[in-house]
Amino acid sequence: MHDTNAKSRRLFLQSTAGAALAGQAAAQSAPALPKVRLGKFEVTKLIIGANPLYGYSHCSRLLDAHLREYCTQERVCEILRSAEQNGINTWQLHYGKREISDLRRHKAEGGKLQWILLGMGDVMKDFSLLREMAKMEPVGIVHHGNMTDDRFRAGETGKIRDFLKAVRDTGVLVGLSTHNPAVVDTAESQGWDLDFYMTCLYQQSRTREELAKMLGEMPVGETYLEKDPERMFRMIRQTRKTCLAFKLLAAGRLINSPEQVRGAIRRALENIKPQDCIIMGMYPRFRDEIRENAESVRSILATA
Repeated sequence: MHDTNAKSRRLFLQSTAGAALAGQAAAQSAPALPKVRLGKFEVTKLIIGANPLYGYSHCSRLLDAHLREYCTQERVCEILRSAEQNGINTWQLHYGKREISDLRRHKAEGGKLQWILLGMGDVMKDFSLLREMAKMEPVGIVHHGNMTDDRFRAGETGKIRDFLKAVRDTGVLVGLSTHNPAVVDTAESQGWDLDFYMTCLYQQSRTREELAKMLGEMPVGETYLEKDPERMFRMIRQTRKTCLAFKLLAAGRLINSPEQVRGAIRRALENIKPQDCIIMGMYPRFRDEIRENAESVRSILATA
Protein backbone atom coordinates (compact mmCIF):
# COMPACT_ATOMS: atom_id res chain seq x y z
CA MET A 1 0.00 0.00 0.00
CA HIS A 2 2.83 2.35 0.87
CA ASP A 3 4.49 1.84 -2.55
CA THR A 4 1.18 2.42 -4.35
CA ASN A 5 0.58 5.68 -2.50
CA ALA A 6 4.11 6.89 -3.15
CA LYS A 7 3.75 6.12 -6.85
CA SER A 8 0.43 7.97 -6.95
CA ARG A 9 1.99 11.05 -5.36
CA ARG A 10 4.84 10.99 -7.87
CA LEU A 11 2.44 10.76 -10.78
CA PHE A 12 0.35 13.58 -9.38
CA LEU A 13 3.36 15.88 -8.97
CA GLN A 14 4.59 15.06 -12.46
CA SER A 15 1.20 15.73 -13.99
CA THR A 16 0.74 19.05 -12.17
CA ALA A 17 4.20 20.23 -13.22
CA GLY A 18 3.42 19.30 -16.81
CA ALA A 19 0.05 21.01 -16.61
CA ALA A 20 1.69 24.21 -15.39
CA LEU A 21 4.00 24.28 -18.39
CA ALA A 22 1.15 23.40 -20.74
CA GLY A 23 -0.86 26.24 -19.26
CA GLN A 24 1.96 28.66 -19.95
CA ALA A 25 2.25 27.48 -23.54
CA ALA A 26 -1.50 27.66 -24.06
CA ALA A 27 -1.70 31.25 -22.86
CA GLN A 28 -2.38 34.03 -25.32
CA SER A 29 0.71 34.75 -27.41
CA ALA A 30 2.79 37.68 -26.22
CA PRO A 31 3.77 40.53 -28.55
CA ALA A 32 6.64 39.71 -30.86
CA LEU A 33 10.12 40.43 -29.59
CA PRO A 34 12.33 42.79 -31.61
CA LYS A 35 14.32 41.00 -34.30
CA VAL A 36 17.64 41.42 -36.08
CA ARG A 37 18.74 40.22 -39.49
CA LEU A 38 21.21 37.33 -39.60
CA GLY A 39 21.78 36.25 -43.17
CA LYS A 40 18.35 35.52 -44.66
CA PHE A 41 16.83 35.01 -41.21
CA GLU A 42 15.17 37.32 -38.73
CA VAL A 43 16.23 36.32 -35.22
CA THR A 44 14.68 37.63 -32.01
CA LYS A 45 16.93 39.63 -29.70
CA LEU A 46 16.31 36.93 -27.09
CA ILE A 47 17.24 33.36 -28.05
CA ILE A 48 16.47 30.41 -25.80
CA GLY A 49 19.51 28.29 -24.96
CA ALA A 50 19.80 24.57 -24.26
CA ASN A 51 22.15 24.05 -21.31
CA PRO A 52 19.50 23.59 -18.58
CA LEU A 53 17.45 21.31 -20.80
CA TYR A 54 20.26 18.77 -21.11
CA GLY A 55 21.93 18.89 -17.73
CA TYR A 56 24.78 21.35 -18.33
CA SER A 57 24.55 23.37 -15.12
CA HIS A 58 28.21 24.46 -14.87
CA CYS A 59 27.69 24.10 -11.10
CA SER A 60 27.67 20.49 -9.92
CA ARG A 61 27.00 16.94 -11.04
CA LEU A 62 24.06 16.78 -8.67
CA LEU A 63 22.37 19.74 -10.36
CA ASP A 64 23.23 18.26 -13.76
CA ALA A 65 21.38 15.07 -12.77
CA HIS A 66 18.44 17.06 -11.40
CA LEU A 67 18.08 18.95 -14.69
CA ARG A 68 18.32 15.82 -16.82
CA GLU A 69 15.76 13.98 -14.72
CA TYR A 70 13.19 16.75 -15.04
CA CYS A 71 13.76 17.70 -18.67
CA THR A 72 12.14 14.79 -20.47
CA GLN A 73 11.47 15.15 -24.17
CA GLU A 74 7.85 16.01 -23.44
CA ARG A 75 8.84 18.80 -21.07
CA VAL A 76 11.50 20.14 -23.43
CA CYS A 77 8.88 20.42 -26.17
CA GLU A 78 6.53 22.16 -23.73
CA ILE A 79 9.28 24.63 -22.87
CA LEU A 80 9.91 25.31 -26.56
CA ARG A 81 6.20 25.91 -27.15
CA SER A 82 6.20 28.34 -24.24
CA ALA A 83 9.17 30.15 -25.77
CA GLU A 84 7.23 30.60 -29.00
CA GLN A 85 4.16 31.80 -27.11
CA ASN A 86 6.33 34.43 -25.44
CA GLY A 87 7.67 35.85 -28.69
CA ILE A 88 10.99 33.99 -29.02
CA ASN A 89 11.63 32.59 -32.50
CA THR A 90 15.08 30.93 -32.23
CA TRP A 91 16.60 28.08 -30.20
CA GLN A 92 20.32 27.47 -29.78
CA LEU A 93 21.02 23.79 -29.16
CA HIS A 94 23.93 21.36 -29.13
CA TYR A 95 24.56 18.54 -31.55
CA GLY A 96 23.48 15.22 -30.07
CA LYS A 97 21.00 12.43 -30.73
CA ARG A 98 18.65 13.52 -27.95
CA GLU A 99 18.77 17.19 -28.93
CA ILE A 100 18.08 16.52 -32.61
CA SER A 101 15.28 14.12 -31.65
CA ASP A 102 13.69 16.87 -29.54
CA LEU A 103 14.03 19.33 -32.42
CA ARG A 104 12.35 16.90 -34.83
CA ARG A 105 9.48 16.36 -32.39
CA HIS A 106 9.09 20.11 -31.90
CA LYS A 107 8.76 20.53 -35.67
CA ALA A 108 6.44 17.54 -36.03
CA GLU A 109 4.11 19.02 -33.42
CA GLY A 110 3.85 22.27 -35.37
CA GLY A 111 6.67 24.19 -33.68
CA LYS A 112 8.18 26.98 -35.76
CA LEU A 113 11.34 27.81 -33.84
CA GLN A 114 14.40 28.50 -35.95
CA TRP A 115 17.55 26.88 -34.60
CA ILE A 116 21.27 27.46 -34.32
CA LEU A 117 23.44 24.37 -33.95
CA LEU A 118 26.45 24.39 -31.63
CA GLY A 119 28.82 21.71 -32.83
CA MET A 120 30.03 19.13 -30.34
CA GLY A 121 30.84 15.43 -30.27
CA ASP A 122 30.90 13.57 -33.58
CA VAL A 123 30.01 16.55 -35.74
CA MET A 124 33.31 18.20 -34.78
CA LYS A 125 35.23 15.27 -36.30
CA ASP A 126 32.97 13.86 -39.02
CA PHE A 127 32.24 16.76 -41.36
CA SER A 128 29.80 14.64 -43.39
CA LEU A 129 27.41 15.11 -40.46
CA LEU A 130 27.49 18.85 -41.13
CA ARG A 131 25.89 18.24 -44.53
CA GLU A 132 23.15 16.18 -42.87
CA MET A 133 22.45 18.98 -40.38
CA ALA A 134 22.47 21.59 -43.14
CA LYS A 135 19.63 19.74 -44.88
CA MET A 136 17.48 20.53 -41.82
CA GLU A 137 18.00 24.26 -42.52
CA PRO A 138 19.51 25.71 -39.36
CA VAL A 139 20.19 29.43 -39.10
CA GLY A 140 23.85 28.52 -38.71
CA ILE A 141 26.34 25.98 -37.37
CA VAL A 142 28.88 27.03 -34.75
CA HIS A 143 32.31 25.77 -33.69
CA HIS A 144 32.01 24.81 -30.01
CA GLY A 145 33.37 27.40 -27.57
CA ASN A 146 35.39 25.20 -25.22
CA MET A 147 37.01 23.43 -28.16
CA THR A 148 37.69 26.83 -29.76
CA ASP A 149 39.51 28.01 -26.65
CA ASP A 150 41.43 24.74 -26.23
CA ARG A 151 42.58 24.78 -29.85
CA PHE A 152 43.45 28.48 -29.68
CA ARG A 153 45.55 27.89 -26.54
CA ALA A 154 47.33 24.98 -28.23
CA GLY A 155 48.09 26.97 -31.38
CA GLU A 156 45.75 24.79 -33.45
CA THR A 157 43.76 27.53 -35.11
CA GLY A 158 44.03 25.65 -38.39
CA LYS A 159 41.65 23.01 -37.01
CA ILE A 160 39.13 25.72 -36.12
CA ARG A 161 39.32 27.18 -39.61
CA ASP A 162 38.96 23.72 -41.21
CA PHE A 163 35.66 23.31 -39.36
CA LEU A 164 34.50 26.79 -40.35
CA LYS A 165 35.30 26.03 -44.00
CA ALA A 166 33.41 22.73 -43.82
CA VAL A 167 30.37 24.62 -42.51
CA ARG A 168 30.75 27.22 -45.26
CA ASP A 169 30.78 24.44 -47.85
CA THR A 170 27.33 23.31 -46.66
CA GLY A 171 25.85 26.70 -47.56
CA VAL A 172 24.64 27.64 -44.06
CA LEU A 173 25.87 30.53 -41.94
CA VAL A 174 29.20 30.02 -40.18
CA GLY A 175 29.53 30.72 -36.46
CA LEU A 176 32.38 30.69 -33.97
CA SER A 177 31.79 30.37 -30.22
CA THR A 178 34.36 31.43 -27.64
CA HIS A 179 34.76 32.51 -24.02
CA ASN A 180 38.02 34.32 -24.77
CA PRO A 181 38.02 37.87 -26.22
CA ALA A 182 41.49 37.20 -27.70
CA VAL A 183 39.95 34.63 -30.04
CA VAL A 184 37.62 37.24 -31.53
CA ASP A 185 40.52 39.67 -31.82
CA THR A 186 42.61 37.11 -33.69
CA ALA A 187 39.77 35.99 -35.98
CA GLU A 188 39.05 39.62 -36.88
CA SER A 189 42.66 40.64 -37.45
CA GLN A 190 43.32 37.55 -39.60
CA GLY A 191 40.04 37.80 -41.53
CA TRP A 192 38.62 34.37 -40.70
CA ASP A 193 35.69 33.43 -42.93
CA LEU A 194 32.68 33.44 -40.62
CA ASP A 195 29.35 35.21 -40.28
CA PHE A 196 28.74 35.59 -36.55
CA TYR A 197 30.15 34.91 -33.11
CA MET A 198 28.74 33.35 -29.97
CA THR A 199 30.49 35.33 -27.23
CA CYS A 200 30.47 34.17 -23.61
CA LEU A 201 30.49 37.03 -21.13
CA TYR A 202 32.65 35.03 -18.72
CA GLN A 203 35.98 33.44 -19.66
CA GLN A 204 34.97 30.17 -18.05
CA SER A 205 37.50 28.19 -20.10
CA ARG A 206 40.64 29.42 -18.36
CA THR A 207 42.79 26.57 -17.10
CA ARG A 208 43.42 26.13 -13.38
CA GLU A 209 47.04 27.12 -13.99
CA GLU A 210 46.02 30.34 -15.76
CA LEU A 211 43.70 31.21 -12.89
CA ALA A 212 46.32 30.38 -10.28
CA LYS A 213 48.70 32.78 -12.03
CA MET A 214 46.02 35.50 -11.96
CA LEU A 215 44.70 34.87 -8.44
CA GLY A 216 47.74 33.55 -6.65
CA GLU A 217 46.04 30.27 -5.73
CA MET A 218 44.18 27.39 -7.33
CA PRO A 219 40.41 27.84 -7.60
CA VAL A 220 37.86 25.17 -6.71
CA GLY A 221 35.45 24.50 -9.58
CA GLU A 222 34.57 26.91 -12.36
CA THR A 223 35.55 30.52 -11.74
CA TYR A 224 33.58 33.56 -12.91
CA LEU A 225 35.37 36.91 -12.63
CA GLU A 226 33.32 40.10 -12.26
CA LYS A 227 35.31 42.08 -14.86
CA ASP A 228 35.06 39.43 -17.58
CA PRO A 229 31.83 40.84 -19.10
CA GLU A 230 33.50 44.25 -19.59
CA ARG A 231 36.34 42.61 -21.47
CA MET A 232 34.02 40.69 -23.78
CA PHE A 233 31.69 43.65 -24.30
CA ARG A 234 34.62 45.69 -25.61
CA MET A 235 35.42 43.00 -28.16
CA ILE A 236 31.75 42.59 -29.14
CA ARG A 237 31.56 46.30 -29.95
CA GLN A 238 34.80 46.24 -31.93
CA THR A 239 33.61 43.67 -34.47
CA ARG A 240 31.06 44.53 -37.13
CA LYS A 241 29.83 40.94 -37.15
CA THR A 242 26.74 39.93 -35.22
CA CYS A 243 27.47 38.56 -31.77
CA LEU A 244 25.20 36.31 -29.72
CA ALA A 245 26.13 36.99 -26.11
CA PHE A 246 25.59 34.16 -23.63
CA LYS A 247 26.04 33.28 -19.92
CA LEU A 248 24.59 36.63 -18.89
CA LEU A 249 23.76 35.15 -15.48
CA ALA A 250 27.17 33.52 -14.92
CA ALA A 251 25.63 30.04 -15.26
CA GLY A 252 23.01 30.63 -12.58
CA ARG A 253 25.19 32.60 -10.18
CA LEU A 254 23.23 35.83 -10.72
CA ILE A 255 19.66 34.66 -10.10
CA ASN A 256 19.14 35.56 -6.45
CA SER A 257 16.28 37.94 -7.26
CA PRO A 258 14.19 39.05 -10.25
CA GLU A 259 15.95 42.41 -10.01
CA GLN A 260 19.36 40.78 -10.32
CA VAL A 261 18.28 38.83 -13.40
CA ARG A 262 16.74 41.90 -15.00
CA GLY A 263 19.89 43.89 -14.20
CA ALA A 264 22.07 41.32 -15.98
CA ILE A 265 19.78 41.40 -19.02
CA ARG A 266 19.85 45.21 -19.06
CA ARG A 267 23.64 45.30 -18.78
CA ALA A 268 23.98 42.96 -21.75
CA LEU A 269 21.48 44.77 -23.96
CA GLU A 270 23.08 48.13 -23.20
CA ASN A 271 26.59 46.91 -24.03
CA ILE A 272 26.09 44.91 -27.23
CA LYS A 273 25.52 46.34 -30.71
CA PRO A 274 22.06 46.95 -32.21
CA GLN A 275 22.36 43.89 -34.47
CA ASP A 276 23.46 41.58 -31.63
CA CYS A 277 21.34 39.17 -29.55
CA ILE A 278 21.43 37.45 -26.19
CA ILE A 279 21.10 33.71 -25.49
CA MET A 280 19.59 32.61 -22.18
CA GLY A 281 19.10 29.11 -20.85
CA MET A 282 15.74 28.86 -19.10
CA TYR A 283 14.34 26.38 -16.59
CA PRO A 284 10.69 27.23 -15.85
CA ARG A 285 10.10 24.61 -13.18
CA PHE A 286 9.83 27.02 -10.25
CA ARG A 287 9.20 30.37 -11.99
CA ASP A 288 7.92 31.31 -15.40
CA GLU A 289 11.41 32.34 -16.45
CA ILE A 290 10.51 32.38 -20.13
CA ARG A 291 7.76 34.96 -19.72
CA GLU A 292 9.78 37.02 -17.24
CA ASN A 293 12.88 37.14 -19.45
CA ALA A 294 10.90 37.94 -22.59
CA GLU A 295 9.03 40.73 -20.81
CA SER A 296 12.31 42.13 -19.49
CA VAL A 297 13.89 42.19 -22.95
CA ARG A 298 10.77 43.72 -24.47
CA SER A 299 10.48 46.51 -21.89
CA ILE A 300 14.21 47.29 -21.73
CA LEU A 301 14.47 47.63 -25.50
CA ALA A 302 11.28 49.72 -25.62
CA THR A 303 12.80 52.30 -23.28
CA ALA A 304 16.38 52.16 -24.59
